[in-house]
Amino acid sequence: MKRRLGLAVAALALAVGLFLLFGRGWVAQRAFDRAIDKTVGIDQSAALPDGLHAYVCGSGSPMPDASRAGPCIAVLAGKQAFVFDAGSGSIRKLGRMGFPMPKLQAAFLTHLHSDHIDGLGELMLQAWIAGARTAPLPIHGPAGTEQVVSGFNQAYTIDSTYRVAHHGPGVAHPAGFGGAASIITLPDGVDSQTVYDSGGVRITVIRVNHAPIAPAFGYRIDYKGRAIAISGDTVYAPDFVAASRGVDLMFHEALSKTMVSALGRKLAERGQTANAQIMHDIQNYHASPEDAARAAREAGARALVLYHLVPAPPAKLIEPLFLGDAPRQFPGTLKLAQDGMIVSLPAGGKAINFSSAF
Repeated sequence: MKRRLGLAVAALALAVGLFLLFGRGWVAQRAFDRAIDKTVGIDQSAALPDGLHAYVCGSGSPMPDASRAGPCIAVLAGKQAFVFDAGSGSIRKLGRMGFPMPKLQAAFLTHLHSDHIDGLGELMLQAWIAGARTAPLPIHGPAGTEQVVSGFNQAYTIDSTYRVAHHGPGVAHPAGFGGAASIITLPDGVDSQTVYDSGGVRITVIRVNHAPIAPAFGYRIDYKGRAIAISGDTVYAPDFVAASRGVDLMFHEALSKTMVSALGRKLAERGQTANAQIMHDIQNYHASPEDAARAAREAGARALVLYHLVPAPPAKLIEPLFLGDAPRQFPGTLKLAQDGMIVSLPAGGKAINFSSAF
């Protein structure tokens, strides 16, 4: 009996050993094959209902944060797609989210601070190759956008020749490389105007207050009775509120003065006076969470998502400190943006659906 038990144990040990030696590779191959079968070459957005869908490709700020890319909101409206700002790391996040790059019509910049444009080169590259573009990507923004786009075009020109040489012009269409700047100008006394109107999608540019950076813009996107507003960087701005009236969803930047002031005091204690001064200065051209809540409430928005978080709460426990009194000031749905968040507004209804791609 003991001998048979010993043989059974030995056989089991041998089987386990053989599995560990050879089975892991088989399991890994099966898992890999299933993963690519479900994702590669498939338009993930095809499963979404017709409507507006906002992709949070970057919810962070210039402050270092391993989990948050720089500011970026992408919007899918029906079969047309748009990107608003392109902060560092955001375009790789967008790729992970299954954003349909072949549907990308244009990019829009809120202003030319580095943290909103430092991913622009990667956006232009992905729009060209992943989007199979045959013409440069239109990039709309304030005065100075032409200089920024020209700089990125120049910086990536050598790389583009490598890709054409390697893949051939049938894959990397030479005429599709780079971006084409389109300058948005709001006349004096005009606080908003339509800058895109095609295929049922209307995009409105809105003057906001990010002084001394001027002009600075927010945007509103309307499609089939649903609407999204994106603040860009601003303090509480009545013009943005007025142009955002009745939106389903508002993305508004937010800076916690309580937390930033604490950072400034600690920097000053440690002799970093220049960085302490920066913590003081940035408070006068950003909105607090309470300011954002007020803007959303006065605009009649049904949901508010705070993004460009300064500083982003490093743990859920700290989120109430960041939000302050905002939850009591805004009666609708209030959330802090996370990279990978997707907010869906199906056409013909009132639903606001939150999900995550990660």
